[in-house]
Amino acid sequence: MSAGLRERTRRFIRDVVLPAEPAPGDALDDTLLGVLRDAAREAGLFAPHAPVAHGGLGLPLDEWSGVFQEAGYSPIGPAVLNIMAPDEGNMRLLEVVGTPGQHERYLAPLVRGDVRSSFAMTEPHPGAGSDPRALSTAAERVDGGWLLTGRKRFISGANGAAFAIVMARTPAVEGWAEGATMLLLPLDAPGVTIGPDVHTIEGAIAGGHPYVRFEDCFVPDEDVLGEPGQGFRYAQVRLGPARLTHCMRWLGLARRAHDTALDRANARELFGSKLRDLGVAQALLADSVIDLETSDAIIDKTARVLVADPRAGEALSSVAKVHCSEAVFRVIDRSVQLCGGDGVTDALPLLQYLNEVRPFRIYDGSSETHRWAIARRAASARSREVEAGARRLDEVTP
Repeated sequence: MSAGLRERTRRFIRDVVLPAEPAPGDALDDTLLGVLRDAAREAGLFAPHAPVAHGGLGLPLDEWSGVFQEAGYSPIGPAVLNIMAPDEGNMRLLEVVGTPGQHERYLAPLVRGDVRSSFAMTEPHPGAGSDPRALSTAAERVDGGWLLTGRKRFISGANGAAFAIVMARTPAVEGWAEGATMLLLPLDAPGVTIGPDVHTIEGAIAGGHPYVRFEDCFVPDEDVLGEPGQGFRYAQVRLGPARLTHCMRWLGLARRAHDTALDRANARELFGSKLRDLGVAQALLADSVIDLETSDAIIDKTARVLVADPRAGEALSSVAKVHCSEAVFRVIDRSVQLCGGDGVTDALPLLQYLNEVRPFRIYDGSSETHRWAIARRAASARSREVEAGARRLDEVTP
């Protein structure tokens, strides 16, 4: 299924989406997005990752990468196919954790593209950020539900979103453990204030990254996502795949930048030779191929592990996220260099691409935070391995 779907996506992006792209720096018009989404539905390409029961194509997670990369070849491609963050990650979370009623009220409209959503986790300092244990937004138990109060920051997609999945700290009550709880909240509910905006260098995510304030917002029991107190556990359902789909989409954009550089290298003549025949240019192009191929490989491996063993896949997704976020930036930066003066003007879209991918080294956990976690896991795994070996030796030693 995925091979044919990838090829159809490739053709659709190149034949339909690329000619409709806004100029670098311009936003995608909602009317144009609607037209392109209708075309994607007509082509049988809309929401490929989402469950069939709610209007998606039901593509398994370990077959997403090729399709997502082809969509990501255009900065607007993921939005057109309805596989853009944060909606894509929220769809998966709702599919896995949500109740049938939540599927009908929240998941189905999201899959259809009728609404957008956000995921409200990050908070102003000293609240939750790289360290989710610092979560300060809280919900207290009241008759029939929960009363939510707190302030969030950098909530991607919140402007214009129909609802948010809000992470809040909840106490130990009625047999539920103290911890984090996920709450589904319409963003037009009483007590919700959106803004001010946080202005960033990228613009692919519709709805920006504003502050969101909650003041005594009532959330009924039927809008608790999963079990109270288990929010951090459920977050892993979302975070591992969401990190990986960022890698997929931005790898597609890096391929676009590399193709742009290859076109320039094939056409440009310098010092009596084609640019592609000069050793300096060849080194840049070769390094980009290496970055593209290694990124593709770690994405595929991580997707397979996520399907077979989600806990191990979540750990490996940190490796994929660090590698891909940095490799993608290198590829696009080299493409700028190879295109010379045009690379730093709006004659080419490469600077736009740099702006889009640079924040990826921070979003969904900074490279430094992931490296800290990767190193700790590696050291702990090695300690356990050595201890197990010592025990086996003791058992066989007379």
